[in-house]
Amino acid sequence: QVQLVESGGGLVQAGGSLRLSCAASGRTFTSRVMGWFRQAPGKEREFVAGISWTGGRTYYADSVRGRFAISRDNAKNTVSLQMNSLKPEDTAVYYCAAARIHYGDYVLSASWNMADFDSWGQGTQVTVSS
Repeated sequence: QVQLVESGGGLVQAGGSLRLSCAASGRTFTSRVMGWFRQAPGKEREFVAGISWTGGRTYYADSVRGRFAISRDNAKNTVSLQMNSLKPEDTAVYYCAAARIHYGDYVLSASWNMADFDSWGQGTQVTVSS
């Protein structure tokens, strides 16, 4: 497993932007697909975005495609989520997650099953006001 710490959440007005960051510890970061998930009050946790080991392939939930961008810096062991044109329905706790080591993004992208991720951050609150 890796230890993950998120930062960058906060309160923003609709139409605004936020950038979430996730710092990972451990030497296996580059062998793990990384993802962002979110959980709104009263709802199940859902996939938001994913990125391959090298960062060459990215994946998005339909609800955020075109507004959010995931990236990673393997030299710094970080993954980020740039969120633009935020909407009130984006309000949630956002979690950074690391997939099980050597799991490939082609396989993970079939369902983005949370059970395939064995490391989770503590979460960061994002609140979008209307």
